[in-house]
Order: sequence, then C-alpha cells, then structure tokens
Amino acid sequence: MKQLLLIIGVLLLSGCQHLFEYHPYDARFTGAKNINRQNIGRIEKNCRDKDTIRVAFISDSHGWFSDLKRAVSSVNKQEKVDFVVHLGDLTDCGTTREYERTRDLLQDLRVPYIAMIGNHDYLGTGDEVFDVMFGGMDFSFIAGRVKFICLNTNATEYDYIAAVPNFDFMEEEITAHNDDFDATVVCMHACPYSDQFNNNVAKAFNHYMTLFKNLHFAACGHGHSFEINDIYNNGIIYYMADSVAHGSYLLFTITPTYYAYELIHF
Repeated sequence: MKQLLLIIGVLLLSGCQHLFEYHPYDARFTGAKNINRQNIGRIEKNCRDKDTIRVAFISDSHGWFSDLKRAVSSVNKQEKVDFVVHLGDLTDCGTTREYERTRDLLQDLRVPYIAMIGNHDYLGTGDEVFDVMFGGMDFSFIAGRVKFICLNTNATEYDYIAAVPNFDFMEEEITAHNDDFDATVVCMHACPYSDQFNNNVAKAFNHYMTLFKNLHFAACGHGHSFEINDIYNNGIIYYMADSVAHGSYLLFTITPTYYAYELIHF
C-alpha cells in the first residue's frame, strides 16, 4: 500500500505543472524585462543625428490581442517609423498573462517601442508587473532634438494620495538636459479633466506644461476615441489616440520646429 501511495505521489508531482497554474495576479513571469530602458537606449542612438523623426502612438489595447497584432503589422508596413509609444492600458485586468501576451505582440515591431502605464494596468498586481517588465512610470528621453516626457497621470488608482501627476518630476524635466533638445512632446494615459486625472490640480498641471521648452503637443489615450483638444484654450493641443480595437493609431512626423500627424486606419 505504501509503495502504491508513493507511486501516486511521484506521478502527481511530476505532472504538477499541468495540474496547477500560478494565480493570475502572481507577479512572476519569464521573458524580456526592463524593456523601456533598453529601448530608450536604442531610440536615442538611432535618432541621435536625425532632424526629422516619425513616431507612432497606439493606445488602449486591453485584451484585444488580435487588434493589437493588426496594429503592429500596420506599423511595420509604414516607411521610416523610428519608434512606437503605447499610451497605456496594455491590459484589461492587469493580469500577468495579459502583460506577457501584450509584450510578446509588441516585440514583433520592427522598431523600438516604449510603454506607459494605464489605469487598467494597475489592477491586482499589475503595477508591480509593469515596473519589472517595462520600468518606472515617469521618465523621459531625447530622440533627435526632441525631448519626450512620459507622465503617469492615473491618479484615481492611488485614491489621490500619491503625487500623481508628479510635479517634482515635471519641474526637474523643465531644465534637465536643456542644451540637448529644441522641442518637447508630453505623453500620458489620462488627460486633464478625464475621470482618471486628479482634477483638483488640473490648473497647476497646465502651469507646468506651459514651462516646457517649445512644447509641440501632448499625446494621450484612455478615451477610446480619436480627439484633438485645446483643453485649456492656450494653444497646447492634446491628441487622443483611439483604442486599437477601433482600428486606428496616430503617426507623427516631428522636427524641432514643426510637426504633422496622420490618422492611420488598419
């Protein structure tokens, strides 16, 4: 009898990977990590001597993996795209498996990409996975002579307790590496006066935005529609990228003195 129980135990243990799976919010995963830092290095190197850069902004892929795959295929067919910015909501429920599937689809891009965190990406342990897989939530980089400032604006995920948006970071970025760029683009998931933004500080946010050097425009997502808004009626234009589920993304051509955009349907 003991021998029979021993055999059964060995069989169960040997096949345990088929019987048990990690909890969906278990933050352990395999594959690429610290992606933003690595890709920012590639972007800055590839764009160092360029006067003109082309950037694709995609957003809100959630769990629509087939649509994200089509978006990636479309970007790969575009000419002279330098890099891609995913504006957040990479997942629907913040599960580790969603992160892995999204990352693996984005890895099929022929150009480097960076990802920002969206409000859905916080669910469960999603923010922990994002931190390891992609990196910090407020960061910047310089492509050509254009500085990209990427901000976490998902204030409601912190119950308005944390410094979101982080004004200390924004203030530092006003002058950081000032001699290395001539124009600025600000990226975020939720724009001011949306449901995820801390609208108690919306006016202060606008003040900091006006201090950025030659601010071309702001790019955002979250709204699941394509919109162009001068939110504060002061000439700072916020371009909202639609959800990839609706079959479009934004493609910008940017120089230090000029920019233009295309709405790409796929």
